[in-house]
Amino acid sequence: MSNDQYLSLSYRVLASIWKLCETGKAKGYVSTLTIANLIYIMKKQLTPEKIDETINLLRMIFEFTDLTVSDINLATKMEWNDFEDAVQSATAQRVHADYLITRSKIPAFTPAELLARI
Repeated sequence: MSNDQYLSLSYRVLASIWKLCETGKAKGYVSTLTIANLIYIMKKQLTPEKIDETINLLRMIFEFTDLTVSDINLATKMEWNDFEDAVQSATAQRVHADYLITRSKIPAFTPAELLARI
């Protein structure tokens, strides 16, 4: 599979998961760590107004989860190579998320695997 085909498939699968959250068939969480990373990236291309609009849209569909000291403490104890992934996992555990969607190679599900399980 070419990179373009993979991206196209990933987009379609992620759009399906987005729709499940948007329609209330699934509850989606986004960590504040992810939001901070998104804003950092968006600031390179978008106006502050467009960034606010995007964050507000995300807030209507997903529940934002705070990053806590306990998340950092748990992530440190995990001793993963990628600390950011450990923080995401710790946050997901705290909010009792059933699944963690990521492109990283951590104990999680790809978007397609998640859809197959729902």
